[in-house]
Amino acid sequence: MFSGPLFFGFTTGLSLIIAIGAQNAFVLRQGIRKEHVFITALVCSLSDAVLIAAGASGMGALVERAPWLLMIARIGGFIFLASYAIFAFRRALKPEALKVSALPGATSVASIVGTTLALTWLNPHVYIDTVLLLGSMATSQAAGAPHFAIGAILASFTWFFALAYGARFLAPLFAKPKAWQVLDIAIGFVMLIFASMLILPVFTK
Repeated sequence: MFSGPLFFGFTTGLSLIIAIGAQNAFVLRQGIRKEHVFITALVCSLSDAVLIAAGASGMGALVERAPWLLMIARIGGFIFLASYAIFAFRRALKPEALKVSALPGATSVASIVGTTLALTWLNPHVYIDTVLLLGSMATSQAAGAPHFAIGAILASFTWFFALAYGARFLAPLFAKPKAWQVLDIAIGFVMLIFASMLILPVFTK
């Protein structure tokens, strides 16, 4: 059974990961083509795991030396999540279809791994979402930080493998802008809920 921080980490991580982007588009494309599906999902998941662990452990060490950073982590996390919710709602106003056919092709394992690593590690947003945001949110859970990080890592593995192997069934649905509109609205509400949960202790202590 999920503990509080573990569930919080899982749901928050999942909410961040499922937003439409180049990485998800590539994973979906590989799933549709049934081309190196396992290695694609594995590289994405392991990369996220490394980034999440680095963020959680680094922020945790800082907070041990300066406890006041916990307050900043909560406020910063709230601002980021609230902003993310606004951006999600804005995307919902102008939904876009996922154009898998527009992505470049790749056939060898080395090419697939290289492309997946580039889409992950060369994306500036991954450092904001996984290292800074999830790291600060993990820190805000105090003793529950490791469980939060594990939950976020589980969310990454769950999402990428589900997306890769379920791609053939999702492709017709997410070719429609309406599907992304519904998804972005849901993400927006989830972000607002967790933003409220994150900032609430600031006013109740």
